[in-house]
Amino acid sequence: MHRIAFLGPPGAGKGTQATVLAAELAIPHLSTGDLLRAEAAARTPLGLEADGYMRSGRLVPDAVVLRVLEERIGRPDARNGFLLDGFPRTVAQATTLESVAPLDRVVFFDLPRDVLVDRLSSRRVCPTCRTVYNLLSHPPRVAGRCDRDGAELVQRPDDRPEAIATRLAVYAETTAPIVDFYRARGRLRTIDATGTPDEVGRQVRAATR
Repeated sequence: MHRIAFLGPPGAGKGTQATVLAAELAIPHLSTGDLLRAEAAARTPLGLEADGYMRSGRLVPDAVVLRVLEERIGRPDARNGFLLDGFPRTVAQATTLESVAPLDRVVFFDLPRDVLVDRLSSRRVCPTCRTVYNLLSHPPRVAGRCDRDGAELVQRPDDRPEAIATRLAVYAETTAPIVDFYRARGRLRTIDATGTPDEVGRQVRAATR
């Protein structure tokens, strides 16, 4: 059983590493952000509620996130585990998750604020296949177009400058305490996320053994 979570501020590279590790372990990579955006795109009542929070850079309430997540980890492909990307985001969420699906290992991606701001403001996403690019470190082959399907890349509302400051402030206030929560339980591993994807990937594999 591999029940793993990646924690860290937005822009730390959790999604990139989660995609690779989940494929290696044959478990689903679950980003609550992606799950919530899918609900928003489907225009469900739950999705519309979440969309208002995401567009302003605020955290979506626990009750909404947990309802979406609990349904997802109950599916057959998560029988042997899952990899959570950016969740839990509050101690309350972590506490609830303990009663639903306790985590085996938690990896914390650590890097400076100035690096985070540069990464977030340079990020672009394919609206069709959800591939993530970074204009500084991982640009598309053709400017503004997805390498996979040629779709025009977009900037998420929460990656725009006006939302970044809010996201980092909310993170510092509510998410950082989770590091202590999992450290106290002996499940936390901290890695330096300032390196190249390959360098960070080697640290991730060592931390999840």
